[in-house]
Amino acid sequence: RGPFRKGLGNGKGPGPRGKPELVERVQGILPKPVNCIYIRQPEQLGLGHEVLCAQPIVNNEPFAVILADDLIDARVPVMKQMTDLFNREGRSLLGVMEVPRDQTGSYGIVRSTRIDDRLESIEAIVEKPKPAEAPSNLAVIGRYVLTPRIFHHLRNVRPGAGGEIQLTDAIASLLREERVFAYRFEGTRYDCGSKLGYLQATVAFGRKHPEVGQEFDAWLRAGGEAAAA
Repeated sequence: RGPFRKGLGNGKGPGPRGKPELVERVQGILPKPVNCIYIRQPEQLGLGHEVLCAQPIVNNEPFAVILADDLIDARVPVMKQMTDLFNREGRSLLGVMEVPRDQTGSYGIVRSTRIDDRLESIEAIVEKPKPAEAPSNLAVIGRYVLTPRIFHHLRNVRPGAGGEIQLTDAIASLLREERVFAYRFEGTRYDCGSKLGYLQATVAFGRKHPEVGQEFDAWLRAGGEAAAA
């Protein structure tokens, strides 16, 4: 049974006895104005299909897409950066960063024209091109702010291999009627879809942890396992 009984309390009733700060932390994860709605994707038919499944909830409003395996550490959250920019420009935005040329086959890659240090106007986008065929090394990372017009293109895009509907293909179609921007976000991105990226993120965030960060950092500097031996 451990320290938990039934549900969460205020430290006086049911809950982690004598630890009201833990109750407050758990209950504070979800901001009060936020309501979580879960949508099931009946078949694994690609990222574009996942986004299309959300249309009944999103309706005719702009919306954000966040891919959780792209973890980004930033002073100003990347979605805050992007939604502020969307409110100014009113156009779809894709979070992007430069990647090594030999890794273009793992990303959607854009060809674009520079507007300023952070913002670019997308001219074309292709899904996972071979390095020799990639129009650039500017890769789309898992942060999007999209206009609802994308749903029309997701419904009409031709499915690719395995019947999957690619969000990249729908964005390429959207480019024919709307301007789409690439945004070079401020922050450090960790690819938590890979074992190495997950470990890198764990170490980076562990060193910054307000409770154990200093001790963890000292342990690492002392040689980790060697220091514990």
